Amino acid sequence: MQLFIAFSLLIVFIEFQEQISCFSLSILASPGYYQDGHFVIGGLFSLRVTARDKRIKFGFNDTMAIIPEAVIVNLTKNYQHMLAMVFAIEKINKDPNILFNMSLGFYLFNDDFFETKAMESSMALLSGESPPIPNYSCRPEKTDKLVAVIGGISTGISAQISRVLSLYNVPQISYAPFDASLGTRIQLQSPYEFPVHTAALYQGIIQLLLYFTWVWVGLVVPADMRGELFINEITEEMINHGICVAFAEKVPVFPLFGDIGWYQLMAHLRLTWVVIAFGDTHDFLTLVSLMITARSFGNVWITTSDWYTSTLPFKRNPIYAYFGGALSFSVHKDEILGFKDFQRSVHPRKYPHDIFIQCVWSNLFECSHFYEHGVKKLSQCEQNGSLSTRSLDVWDMNTSPLSYKVHAAVYAIAQALHEELLLRANGDSLDQGGLQAPLPWKLHPFLEKGKLGRNINEENIVTQEISTTKIDIFNYQSLQSGTEAQVKVGEFVFGSHSVQNLFLNDTLINLGIYNNQIPFSICKQSCPLGFRKTLHHLLAFCCYYCAPCPAGEITNETGMVKCFKCPEDQYPNKQRNQCLPKIITFLSHEDTLGVVLVSVAISLSAFSAMILGLFICYRDTPIVRANNRNLSYVLLVSLMLCFFCSLIFIGQPRTLTCVLRQMIFGVVFSVAVSAILAKTFIVVMAFKTIKPGSTLQMWMVTRLSNAIVCCGSIIQVCICAVWMGTYPPFPDIDMQSESGQIILLCNEGSTLAFYCVLGYLGFLASLSLLIAFLARRLPDTFNEAKTITFSMIVFCSVWIAFIPTYLSTTGKTMVAVEIFSILASSAGLLGCMFLPKCYMLLLRSGSHFRMKVFK
Repeated sequence: MQLFIAFSLLIVFIEFQEQISCFSLSILASPGYYQDGHFVIGGLFSLRVTARDKRIKFGFNDTMAIIPEAVIVNLTKNYQHMLAMVFAIEKINKDPNILFNMSLGFYLFNDDFFETKAMESSMALLSGESPPIPNYSCRPEKTDKLVAVIGGISTGISAQISRVLSLYNVPQISYAPFDASLGTRIQLQSPYEFPVHTAALYQGIIQLLLYFTWVWVGLVVPADMRGELFINEITEEMINHGICVAFAEKVPVFPLFGDIGWYQLMAHLRLTWVVIAFGDTHDFLTLVSLMITARSFGNVWITTSDWYTSTLPFKRNPIYAYFGGALSFSVHKDEILGFKDFQRSVHPRKYPHDIFIQCVWSNLFECSHFYEHGVKKLSQCEQNGSLSTRSLDVWDMNTSPLSYKVHAAVYAIAQALHEELLLRANGDSLDQGGLQAPLPWKLHPFLEKGKLGRNINEENIVTQEISTTKIDIFNYQSLQSGTEAQVKVGEFVFGSHSVQNLFLNDTLINLGIYNNQIPFSICKQSCPLGFRKTLHHLLAFCCYYCAPCPAGEITNETGMVKCFKCPEDQYPNKQRNQCLPKIITFLSHEDTLGVVLVSVAISLSAFSAMILGLFICYRDTPIVRANNRNLSYVLLVSLMLCFFCSLIFIGQPRTLTCVLRQMIFGVVFSVAVSAILAKTFIVVMAFKTIKPGSTLQMWMVTRLSNAIVCCGSIIQVCICAVWMGTYPPFPDIDMQSESGQIILLCNEGSTLAFYCVLGYLGFLASLSLLIAFLARRLPDTFNEAKTITFSMIVFCSVWIAFIPTYLSTTGKTMVAVEIFSILASSAGLLGCMFLPKCYMLLLRSGSHFRMKVFK
């Protein structure tokens, strides 16, 4: 535990180095505002908040909402929480009957909404020194008198304070919003909380929504357990009253950089006019800033607490331009007697040791200032300045709900001390130790008996049960005088026997941009053409979304629940509200792609014919005679036919062309590859088994090579014959692959047979490649093994790449892929096999060429 506290201190110190403001400079000089007394109450408050650099871009009209780096929001209104504690202590000290002529003191800290800083301040309360020294009492005159602590403003801060105070069993009263899960998150003693009347709040919101017939609303809650509980409970109540929840968003106080949740929130704000925000000002500091910097969506906001909607550095007018007209619920609290007069009397001269009033006064009265020894000093201020002269947006003389809780918490502690001292007096021990403060944990039984949820004030320390809850309803609006104010426009009374009464003065309500018009917030009556109703699984009884029809489906009437598909020969338009006739398409000779492929095929065929003519012209040269010139003729003719067979694939598919295209392709290619295999066989046999000058053996090799060509071709013919006899190709129509098109194509019939044709070609090519690769190093000038090896590598590469490409395409693209593969593989064979020989025949023929002629 000591290691944990030391590590927390290190984090706090690093955090302090990054903060520069009037409050932090003051704290460097003095860790807190201390006033001595027989008993000391600690106070942890939040007077400002610092936001890190946040740059959040919304997808609406390229709007960029930016919270600059190290923005310091000085919540001047929160200083009233401190004043409420000081006022209560002064009143108690003036009454000799409460503490038997003994006095209360206080030790106040500002935690700036930082949980680590709140933890460090808690340890400073225990050690009496800042920075604190854990487990040591550096100033006994401060620490020995500590009896209880009041703080903090949020459940997260309260939890961190309790982690420290519970180690020493020091009572803590939290004035944060009630969180039922707070006790389960603290391993030791959890803080005392003021219970909230959730049932009354929920019913008040629901009755207000029903009053204005707002039955389609959104929820925005803080990203904690309170927000989760609020969504679960109020959603159930809304469903019971026929109200739908359009969305429920959990908003962090400070989102991470580029947090996608803000995109979603801003998109949801367009769904409904009315949005309920559950939480306090500090729960939505970033949300308030975004409402200023982003475009206004015209929402009517309903809040569950008194929001400080105009705080520095936000100017007065912009926030009311976007937030004006909001309605807020606040549990009714009677004004603390004499508190307004006390606030009027507050002045820096009256409290010279108050290190926080200097900064507050500077912000309220816009005084110039200077720093002396790190402490902010006011140089020019109104000599007789009073808080009562400040505008409502920066200071409110009325008692805020949190100030009321702080005031009640002080009296709860005073009551516990009163009962503890009275118990000691009855035991005749007050005279001997009356000036010694009781050990803090001795107050727990009295605080538990005090029931903080009851009405506690200086007139009646003994609490009394209240049977009804009254909630005030305020309206944020700009008055004719030019000032902004919260005007009470009604109240909601919730009785113990479910007696509910809503009172609203419609004439006082001003909903901002709507003026006197009440906006509609209901579900959509009907969905437009091209959309269908999509019911929410929780809100199906009253609300729905309009979802676009799926691909291939339309709606031709408004408000349809289901979309329907178009006929097969038609397709939906982009708006998905009408069916249009599909266009018939195939790879034709008029298409640009078809013209290109036809031109390439004819050009390559003509080039093959030229090479054939060249070989015939030079048929008696050693280069042409090498490795059997007849095989070269067969190979050139088959390649020329390969180029021509690609033309059958172009044009409208018919029964004859569908059958011929694959048959001719398979047979012609098998002849070409078999010829290459035979030439490879001749090379190997010529150099491995034939004796020089052996005419008989050479004759046998030639006959055997011719047999290879015939057998290789006949096997492919047999495969094609079986294909034709079982499940031949046929013309087909594809209406699904391409939207808006009817594709005319050739169905291969038996896919197995098609891949058997390709597989057989692959077998012949692989065999040729293997034999040629083994014979690549054989001697002689006209050894064709190397050219055969390169040609087979090209051939195999093309057809290996063909298979996945062919399977991933549709329509005319699929046909073009097969044509391209035929042309590319044939051109590869032609180029690798014959271009080197053409080069020799045309450019290097002469007497220096020699060749051994096998006989």
